[in-house]
Amino acid sequence: MRYALLQPNWDFAGSSYFGCQETHLPLELFYARQQLEAAGHETLLVDGHVEGLSAAEAGRRVRAFRPDFTVLTTAPTYLFWRCPQPELRLPAAWLAAARAGVTVAIGPHPSATPAATLRKLDCDVALRGEPDFTLPRLAAEDWRRIEGCCWRGTGGVHVDARLPQADMAALSALDWHDYPLARRRHRHHVFQGEGRGVELEFSRGCPWNCTFCNKTLFRNRFRLRPVAAVLAEAEALARAGFDYVYFIDEIFGCGPRRRELLAGLAQLPLTIGMETRIDLWDEESLEELAAAHCISMECGIESITPEGRERFAKNCRLSTARIAALLRFARRRIPWVQANLIAEPDDDRQAIAAWRQELIAAGVWVSAPVPVFAFPGSPLYAQLFGPPDDAAWERAHEHYLASNARHGFSDVQAAAPQPLAALERR
Repeated sequence: MRYALLQPNWDFAGSSYFGCQETHLPLELFYARQQLEAAGHETLLVDGHVEGLSAAEAGRRVRAFRPDFTVLTTAPTYLFWRCPQPELRLPAAWLAAARAGVTVAIGPHPSATPAATLRKLDCDVALRGEPDFTLPRLAAEDWRRIEGCCWRGTGGVHVDARLPQADMAALSALDWHDYPLARRRHRHHVFQGEGRGVELEFSRGCPWNCTFCNKTLFRNRFRLRPVAAVLAEAEALARAGFDYVYFIDEIFGCGPRRRELLAGLAQLPLTIGMETRIDLWDEESLEELAAAHCISMECGIESITPEGRERFAKNCRLSTARIAALLRFARRRIPWVQANLIAEPDDDRQAIAAWRQELIAAGVWVSAPVPVFAFPGSPLYAQLFGPPDDAAWERAHEHYLASNARHGFSDVQAAAPQPLAALERR
């Protein structure tokens, strides 16, 4: 069988999307290709974003391949599945332009609202959860046996409630054959200097269940990839001329094999970046992180009070003073250390401003508290609205716009994000 794997050339005009808009490796498509080719299938991976393609150009390439299945991701790379754009306007346009064979949607939208995704994209199949190992099964099995497989048939929409999660130990080292890797330059979360960057993954999921985190429907359970596979990928990228690797892990540094990975990375001509929790680290392990050439470390703090962190279900046992001390220690060894805060209605703005000023003076960048989007499927969405239904994205987006209209939006978003219905009519 032939599978075409497609990432659109992303455009977020008018969107509330607050993720990075630069190009990133579509790792979900690379993992899928690895498993598809291991099962004997032919693949074509088209990254419209990195190649700057139009939907028509990508569509011609896909149709020339004559695929049995055309697979499209509804949000940029696994890194941003946890904070995707709510609208499906652009994925719908790209799938329409590339329609060939059985059309399949993967991503956070089919995971949360499969029936709505099938309707909005006019596609045949929506796969919930992580598709790394379920995509090859579409060609060989009764779809009713495939976890998370949802489709439109003569009897209506079939929705499978299961949420498959990949066996990370079975994901061997990726390769980038037939991919324009030379086009990649962006160093994610590095704000000065020059170089060539790319993304890798060591772990997936997280053992915590913070209320704001959008991982419940995919990338939920914490799992590690083999260290040897990750180091093999890093070595190959260094040979290809890259000097920076950003780990897309939800919670880099968790788990028993961190020291082994860091020791291996320390031997390579690469710098690294990641996001993590500062309470996973102490002075000794931060020294090991610095020795592995870490240049960018983003830490979710969320609140400057224990009570605030508890409301977010952070389960952080450190005091605020200890958090600040570790951030300062890290900054003396790592060029960029960032601490993220989340806005709450009862925030003591003066106390937050003073804490931010103190740490910024020490070289740690502390974000102004940012509003939270209640992504369908996240604990916060469940608290506010219950389980997601077919109108979940509309409901969450309307709530987000109404909650933040007075205080304004992030400078990485559109100045005045449009309602979801208007975005999807464009």
